[in-house]
Amino acid sequence: MGALGATAQAADGASNPRRVALSLFVTPLICALMVCVLVVIAIGVSRAGGPIAALWPALGVAVVGWLQGPRRKEFDAAYFLFIVLAYAIGNVLVGNTVPQIAVFTASNALEVGLAVVLIRRFTPTPQLSSLKGLIRFMLIAPVVAPLPAALLSAAAVSTFGWGDFLTSFSTWWFGHALGLAVVAPFGLSLTRAKLAPYLTLPRIAEAVLILGGTLALCIVVFFLANKMLGFMVTPMLLLAAVRLRVPGASAAVLIVSCVSIYAVMSGSGTMAMMHVDLPAKVRLMQLYCIFAALPVLPVAALLDERDGLALAAKAGQEKAEAASAGKSRLLANVSHEIKSPVAGIIGIGELWAGGKLGPINSTQEEMAEMLVRTARQVEALAYDLLDVSNAEAGTVSVKLQPVDLEAVTEDVRRSVAVKPEAAGIRWVVEGRGEQVAAMADSVRLVQVVTNLVTNAVKYGGSGGVVTLRLSRPSVDRVRLEVADKGPGIALAKQAELFEPFNRLGMEKTSVEGHGIGLALAKRLVELQGGALGFMSAPGEGACFWVELPAAN
Repeated sequence: MGALGATAQAADGASNPRRVALSLFVTPLICALMVCVLVVIAIGVSRAGGPIAALWPALGVAVVGWLQGPRRKEFDAAYFLFIVLAYAIGNVLVGNTVPQIAVFTASNALEVGLAVVLIRRFTPTPQLSSLKGLIRFMLIAPVVAPLPAALLSAAAVSTFGWGDFLTSFSTWWFGHALGLAVVAPFGLSLTRAKLAPYLTLPRIAEAVLILGGTLALCIVVFFLANKMLGFMVTPMLLLAAVRLRVPGASAAVLIVSCVSIYAVMSGSGTMAMMHVDLPAKVRLMQLYCIFAALPVLPVAALLDERDGLALAAKAGQEKAEAASAGKSRLLANVSHEIKSPVAGIIGIGELWAGGKLGPINSTQEEMAEMLVRTARQVEALAYDLLDVSNAEAGTVSVKLQPVDLEAVTEDVRRSVAVKPEAAGIRWVVEGRGEQVAAMADSVRLVQVVTNLVTNAVKYGGSGGVVTLRLSRPSVDRVRLEVADKGPGIALAKQAELFEPFNRLGMEKTSVEGHGIGLALAKRLVELQGGALGFMSAPGEGACFWVELPAAN
């Protein structure tokens, strides 16, 4: 049915009027013929002594064919007309009276039209591959759509003396609901997109084995066994759901429903030994289909939904990786292009400040020094951008060797202590003499420690104390902590701390920075097999720590 609907939609978009007319005619005609045949078979079975609506597949076929066709008024009108004729002809062929033909044709056409209207209204594109979509479809279509038709037919049956109202209503509604619940998911899953993963030779062979095995097992369980062995079909249903998802699970459910109910109506299997009338046996088997077979469809829908989420996540990851690679290339190009002109500006500024370009006054000297200082900040940013792009691209090379962490920390402390912004800072160094040697890249480690100590001075210098703490938390790890007594980091901002170019609102202050130092430091530490983290509370300062593999 999916291929048929796709063909009709493709033809519907063509400019050739003959092709358009053909598309509006072929699908309704084929579905009407199928419905007519199913009606004749079902009524014929009932004449042989079985309930007429034990499993009413005609409703499912009619609804699926309508939904798979193009959404045009001309198609809807033609389809409804053909379905009415199909039901009427089926009733005529089995010899029903004129009142019966009128009542049953009107009731069946009503439930087909109502099912399509409800599905289009509440589930415009039936998403049977998601649990929510499947449940919505099952509640709207099989449960609600047959109710008005069941009431109409039961009222007519009772009025004309053809049977009991309650029995007619329950038989009609139960059988038609089951027919739509079993047939519709199978028909709606037969689309090109759903079947595409299974159109390879190995998958086709697997589907044939699973569905063929299900059919063979159903014949044994429902026709040949003399004991209640319906539970043996459940593993095959689950296997169909796991391996073939919604298309395979719906096909397996359809097989189980058709075989089990036909076995009851033919007087075969265990049900033949039960001392109850045939309608009661049929109702028991219908309950089996509802509670034992149909629940496998939500399992398949959940697996299908998981597959869709996994594909979406993979696509998103690939898109993010492509964007990250593009950003890294841009950063590398920008930083490379910045370095050369900035170096020229620094050279000219230093010559100007030194009076080598001619006599200058004190104001000009101050401006030249400001120019050089600003240019050096831009140069440092360019190198940081290059490091960030290389780190994200995985092209940063590190040479791991034993490094004296205490010596590195002391060298960094002395170099930062002489800067103007470190004036008045009291330094506390704890853990000296602990022999904390790390396996690290000495150059990259100095870069990381310099960033942490500089940040402690810049952002936490208001507390007046910066503490450097060396320790060895375990035999194979060494640790450096850089703590300050500053204002700390707001809880709402802590999750954003290691995001590149995010200064957490500090860009509005006089504290200089670009917001990429911590992100770069974290990546460099991870490349050396270590970890970087922090502890902070508002008003209590911040403590950043680095853990690296021990050298011994």
